[in-house]
Amino acid sequence: MNQLHAPKASRNQEARRLSFIRPVSGAAAGVDLRGRGAPGRVARAGAPDPGPYRRLTGPTSIFSRLTGNFSSVSVLKKTALTAAAATLLPALIAAPASATAHSAAGAAVGERSVGEHSVGADRSNQKNQTNRLNRTDQKGRKGQQGKPVRKQPLPPAAMSTVGGTLLGTPGTQVKLGAGAPVLPSGLSARSWIVADAESGDVLASHNSHWRLPPASTMKMLFADTLLPKLPKTDTHKVTWQDLEGVGSGSSAVGIKEELTYSVHDLWLGVFLVSGNDAVHVLSAMNGGIDKTVQEMQAHAEELQALDTQVVSPDGYDAAGQVSSAYDLTLIARSGLQKKDFREYAATSEAEFPGRTVGGKRETFEIANTNRLLTGDGVAPYPGVAGVKNGNTSQAGATFTGVAERNGKVLLVTVMNPDSGERHAVYKETSRLLDWGFAAAGKVTPVGELVAPRSAKPPVGAGPDKHSDQTERARTAAAAKAKEKEQSSGGVGTALAIAGGVLVVLAFGALVVNRRWPRRRA
Repeated sequence: MNQLHAPKASRNQEARRLSFIRPVSGAAAGVDLRGRGAPGRVARAGAPDPGPYRRLTGPTSIFSRLTGNFSSVSVLKKTALTAAAATLLPALIAAPASATAHSAAGAAVGERSVGEHSVGADRSNQKNQTNRLNRTDQKGRKGQQGKPVRKQPLPPAAMSTVGGTLLGTPGTQVKLGAGAPVLPSGLSARSWIVADAESGDVLASHNSHWRLPPASTMKMLFADTLLPKLPKTDTHKVTWQDLEGVGSGSSAVGIKEELTYSVHDLWLGVFLVSGNDAVHVLSAMNGGIDKTVQEMQAHAEELQALDTQVVSPDGYDAAGQVSSAYDLTLIARSGLQKKDFREYAATSEAEFPGRTVGGKRETFEIANTNRLLTGDGVAPYPGVAGVKNGNTSQAGATFTGVAERNGKVLLVTVMNPDSGERHAVYKETSRLLDWGFAAAGKVTPVGELVAPRSAKPPVGAGPDKHSDQTERARTAAAAKAKEKEQSSGGVGTALAIAGGVLVVLAFGALVVNRRWPRRRA
């Protein structure tokens, strides 16, 4: 088994970094690591002068203004409530005498359908598109060069329903509203998901709970678990035992025995080069591989990433090691609330310690293998800020990415595309991000990214004041409905029910957003 990662990336990526992500490379701290004669630099024969190092300073965004966290109240959530009112009120007013029956039928339709629209013509178009997308799982395709592509296996008939019933349904799940763009063509991944990183709304998905080998995207869980435990100024002298068990053909940053590295150096090796050697050394500092795997599994369960089974902390192919597009997106969302996680994931290149020669420690340049960040072989995606890519013989190509546009932050995970297109995992991610930004506010969510278990009120903790308020809202709505029904022949009933539903929705959104994401450093 080989882990396949790009060894080199384009230069001057700092100019394309999001303003709210502060790089952790030495250059970002004001040290020119690429100029001629930089201290400790390993010179490359015939290498062109890259010119001055470019870096950005600029306005902050949601991550920095919340000390590295997602905002607690989302614009999309408010938009969704407004859209719910616009959709619900006309239907209830049109048929007040049978409002209850229509409400029940509407709920059934909402859970039943994949790719439903609020406009008849759009509904037909999206239904045809969804059927086409789902059929691509059941037949072979030809790649970009006309080569036959292996037939995709079918997803399980039953999958987890964490985050919503539709997310456990095989095939593409999307509910387009008026004016929403159709999903992009040419999607070949076995599994993918598009989610709002702040509200947690899942805008669209395809087999998002399919348990598949994750490759190096598993390193997101590794980092989210260990980053808070290991101070980045700590150092460690590497022994041969630390590197024992690194898989054959693994991606590696180039750690050497008997040399000393800081935790900061090792995290650069993990995030940029996807170095399994760095993962093993950090695991040794954490008490060993077995302990690290146990802690990662416990953290996955805390996040409710229940499709995930950890066998190896570096994502190297191992029997029984699986995750899902849904879980990887949950994990990325959790990690992105940590400042160091964000900074490492958004760093395009850095200097890594090499050997000591003549009493002086040399360094060599390492570059991020995330092609949407560096623009290596594909166009860099505007506003991208990480997160992690992977590629193994069993997993195929996997990728979770985060990007911001006009104040909206989206997460996309794509697993194992097989179109035959070069760099397909990045290109399909780009197309899904484009769709997500265009569709935001115009689709009904098909599910949600759930909060961690610890964010929920403990059992027996007593009544929640927001739950009490919600129940009072329901009671008041029912009383108002009865009063209006007596005086208006049924129209008042419809309006009161609609008002009550919106009040309940508003309280529900408020409670969820207050509980999680929490503000973290």
